[in-house]
Amino acid sequence: MNSAFADVEVSGERETSSSAVNWAPIIAGAFAASTLTVILMLIGSGLGLTMVSPWTGASASATTFAVSAAVWLVVVQWFSAGLGGYLTGRLRTKWVGIHDGEVTFRDTAHGFLAWALATLLVAGILGSALSATIGAGVQVASNVAAGAAAGASSAATNAPWGTTDNNSMGYFVDILFRPADTGTVAAAGQNDAGATAQATRILLVSAAAESEVSADDKAYLTKLVAARTGLSEGDAAKRVDTVIAGVDDAKNKAKAAADRARKASATFALVGALSMIVGAFIASVAAALGGKQRDEDEALFVRG
Repeated sequence: MNSAFADVEVSGERETSSSAVNWAPIIAGAFAASTLTVILMLIGSGLGLTMVSPWTGASASATTFAVSAAVWLVVVQWFSAGLGGYLTGRLRTKWVGIHDGEVTFRDTAHGFLAWALATLLVAGILGSALSATIGAGVQVASNVAAGAAAGASSAATNAPWGTTDNNSMGYFVDILFRPADTGTVAAAGQNDAGATAQATRILLVSAAAESEVSADDKAYLTKLVAARTGLSEGDAAKRVDTVIAGVDDAKNKAKAAADRARKASATFALVGALSMIVGAFIASVAAALGGKQRDEDEALFVRG
């Protein structure tokens, strides 16, 4: 009984009430990592803008741009997490009377916590500032990558019903009702708003639906075009077919642009998650390395 009591008493003397987590070096490392992240993101935004141009053929390909952005995300996490983790390990208070395995674990955990706090700082507090700074650049890059044709075709499928405002659907309707003699302009009496609205609604339905324009709608459009332009019904039918084909082509371009955007968003999300995993690993390893170097330097100083 006395021996058991002595063992418990000795064990109790070795326990400490202080926490194994030193928040001061964690916070310091997190601030360093988040600051470097902001700097590197601004540099990446500037480099990205040099890769895009509104002039045809002057921009990097979409694949090159996406790969470069993915690589830069990993680089940002690598450097910022490495710096934050290393500072956390070097600045922490030395633990006394703890075996090496526990010290390594605690250093690793401190590096991970520094990375997690830095991630929250960048995503939360600094997120709005980053968005305001580089958001315009990202928008420019997206617009250039998508192209003006995609925007016009998107307007064709999303235009308000029954309107011919300044959009691509209005352009297709104008093509329908151009005079047979392209060197003249339609007379004022021929600019029938009702017929134009009907044609617009028919084309909008064909753009929104997966099926082709019905035979009745196509025949009605042919009569409208023949009456408004003076074309024969055969020529009017050819013009209707050409315009419907143009609407279908615009719709397909819009779908292709949306599919590319979907794939790009999915890839960006996956690469972003991968880069964060890399950052967590680098921060943990760097903190363990920094802590080990601190202990070695203190041991050399004591012996010296």
